[in-house]
Amino acid sequence: MRLLLRTSLLAVCLSAQPVNPPSDAVRTVVGRLELERYKTHIKGLTQFGDRMQGTQRNRDAIDWLEKQLRSFGYSNVVRHRFMSRSGPLENIYATKIGMSRPGEMYIVSAHMDGRGGGEAADDDASGCAVVLELARVLAMPDVQTDRSVRFMFWNNEEFGMDGSGTYAAEKAPLQGTAAEPKWLGVIQHDMMMFDHGMPPGPKQSPNADINIEYGKDSRMAAESARLAAALQAANRSYARDYPVTIGANMTGTDSIWFQDRVASVSVRENERIAGIVMGSNPHHHEPTDKYENYGEEDFRFGFTSVQTTLGGLGQLAGITLARPPR
Repeated sequence: MRLLLRTSLLAVCLSAQPVNPPSDAVRTVVGRLELERYKTHIKGLTQFGDRMQGTQRNRDAIDWLEKQLRSFGYSNVVRHRFMSRSGPLENIYATKIGMSRPGEMYIVSAHMDGRGGGEAADDDASGCAVVLELARVLAMPDVQTDRSVRFMFWNNEEFGMDGSGTYAAEKAPLQGTAAEPKWLGVIQHDMMMFDHGMPPGPKQSPNADINIEYGKDSRMAAESARLAAALQAANRSYARDYPVTIGANMTGTDSIWFQDRVASVSVRENERIAGIVMGSNPHHHEPTDKYENYGEEDFRFGFTSVQTTLGGLGQLAGITLARPPR
């Protein structure tokens, strides 16, 4: 069954639109990513513990995320308020405005809340750190994109995914207006650091790979498969340490609210159903999900996802470097 699934996925990917050849500008910008910065972003969020929705820890983390985005140079930080089952909460985001097609947008996202009583380092500070490092590098003065890129941090993924669900429902009808650019794709990052095999061992598996999943039964399955294939191609061109594997069972993460509306994928350390649900990560929703319990190879695994997503965005959103004035 697994062989048949992978064979069918390969057929879908081979039928995808051709991916542009590697770009010198994209390679230059990917080269500006820093592993130590990625680790610092994770450490910054874990200072607030698990950031469970409805707690002061959660509110403090939102404040911290706004501070980071503004420190990169984004003046358009937005707190998207919504009502959850436990009370008012906020998503938070900033946007890199495209130069030639600002009304078209890719969303790169992660969820900032966590649970388990630890630090929610992997689930999902590791994903938030991907988005933060992308935002930092794309904010550099000489970096331009043709299309807009939104850096989104969802709230309350752990208890209903209503942060992403509310945003999707509210904003979908507004696409193409001054209130909301047209969505071109959603790239969600959720648990990025731990692929220690099954059963999990003490070190990163020699066969560790980044899993990019889409919903095979969604309305936008073909478009989502093409987005996954573009990211896989970017991984081969712009990343070094860990390859990408494509799967078709995207579930249990914020991108599911978008999969019938726009090309949508989730980037993960393991397949959700065959890996995470089956116990591939012993720290999942546990007090042990702490920064100190991950090794250098785990952080480098997550950093490979930063390189992969930025490489893909560079091709899809159109990264260029502005020439310095004479």
